[in-house]
Amino acid sequence: MHDTMTALRLHAPGDVRLDTVPVPEPGPGEVLIKVHRCGICGTDLHIAKGNFPAPNLPLTLGHEFSGTVTTVAAGVVGVGTGDRVVVDINIACGHCYFCVRGQKLFCPDVSQLGVHRAGGLADYVVAPAANLHVLPERLSLNTATYVEPLACAIHGQDRIGIRTGDTVLILGGGPMGLAHIALSRLHGASKVMVSEPDPGRRALAGKFGADELINPFDTPLDEAVSDLTNGIGPDVVIEAVGSISTYETAVSVVRRGGKILAYGAAPQTASMSLRPFDVYAKELTIIGSYAGTYDTWPRAIALLAEGRFDPGLIVDSIRPLAEAVEALNGLATDRSIVKVHIQA
Repeated sequence: MHDTMTALRLHAPGDVRLDTVPVPEPGPGEVLIKVHRCGICGTDLHIAKGNFPAPNLPLTLGHEFSGTVTTVAAGVVGVGTGDRVVVDINIACGHCYFCVRGQKLFCPDVSQLGVHRAGGLADYVVAPAANLHVLPERLSLNTATYVEPLACAIHGQDRIGIRTGDTVLILGGGPMGLAHIALSRLHGASKVMVSEPDPGRRALAGKFGADELINPFDTPLDEAVSDLTNGIGPDVVIEAVGSISTYETAVSVVRRGGKILAYGAAPQTASMSLRPFDVYAKELTIIGSYAGTYDTWPRAIALLAEGRFDPGLIVDSIRPLAEAVEALNGLATDRSIVKVHIQA
């Protein structure tokens, strides 16, 4: 093994570089993983722009990765060299008020790989052995790179509770919107509508099973949704864009008594216009969803291993680590790109 490696690191908002850094050494209870692939997601773009808190700079980005264990430190059990793994990126204390209640995402000391500590857009990454999930033989490392985003979508679906026969409107046909299409159908939605201005993404939404494809720039969304739901509105609206305008649209178009999943990551400082009377009079349920953890990871692994979800339809670009800066910048400016995986 070499002493140094390449890592995509954020030095300041808007300043992302490929750096040569020492290969990290795992401490007690940790392992060193040779990264196979790492996805770039919308959160990475927010972090790179300074719109999402990342306090420990310079930071190696990347939280959607798969790889192979190369070094096992003292105190590690149940994981061995050569194991193919993915990593639950959420690392918490395990004993605070939230951790003992199964809510480690709210732990005051929670840290996330690729957000608070070095992530997977590098040749190697260190992770706690307790956070590893060893992959079944039938699941390739290529496909397993999508476990983290799928686990996040599963958590959102658990939170919003789609029922058999529900009508669902998904705002945004990006990677996570596409995941919510597939999962909504698996949960028995009777009709899945998708609002997405990009024609390529609308076509992908159709491949994932969307029943109705809406271009909100052609037809006012409230009119289109009203026509498709007999003037009632959808039972569930999933905001998967992170835009203030689409969040406000979600409140406007959801039916009386309906539910809204706040899934898209809006900038931390952004605010929206919301009339409390609308929430009150329509008896709305508005639910947030931040990240997947705990059992959402093995459930995502099972869906991928059994072929119930095909990330190959989403990943439209695979690029080497040497082109990671260009890939990140391209995603920020070109909506025709859906998902990029970086091959380490």
